[in-house]
Amino acid sequence: MLKIGITGGIGSGKSTICKFFEIIGVPVFTADLEARAIMDNSSAVRNQLSSVFGKDIYLPNHTLDRNKLAQLIFHSPGLLEKVNAIVHPEVRKSFLDWVQKQNAAYVVYEAAILFETGFYTLMDFNILITAPEEERIKRVMASRENSTVEDIRSRMSRQWPDEEKIKLADLVLNNNNEELIIPQLVELDKRFRTHG
Repeated sequence: MLKIGITGGIGSGKSTICKFFEIIGVPVFTADLEARAIMDNSSAVRNQLSSVFGKDIYLPNHTLDRNKLAQLIFHSPGLLEKVNAIVHPEVRKSFLDWVQKQNAAYVVYEAAILFETGFYTLMDFNILITAPEEERIKRVMASRENSTVEDIRSRMSRQWPDEEKIKLADLVLNNNNEELIIPQLVELDKRFRTHG
């Protein structure tokens, strides 16, 4: 079974592209959602995060106080590395367990930081979704209320630039609203099904 990694910066449209694969019946593992679930539900991860940030990093209902965590990480980027070191091994294990349960020619692994974490090495094929920065900002502003251009640019600056990701990608799809992307996805689906 082929493992296909899909990544792209904030607002690139990777989630929309992954939705296409879901619609045609391809199993999609969303790393960001899994990481959230693990931080809320794994007592081992909860204990480790509490030891780094204090018990009040969790709300009374035992879910992570994401706003508080975001503020702490924003002011101290080194803390993000600590969170990733705790959460990413669990996401990796969860993904590998999930793959064993799938019955398909290929599966898709969607992650915002596929290359940064080294997860791309687990994949058979890695796709980078790109889009012009102004287009990405417009998309994020439309989909997330209360986002400012400054917030979005700040988040973009904490992700690797596309130039770095392109070096590691097997394929780059430009989601710029000029080239039709669905026909390209249909071709990829054919290719992955025949090589699966």
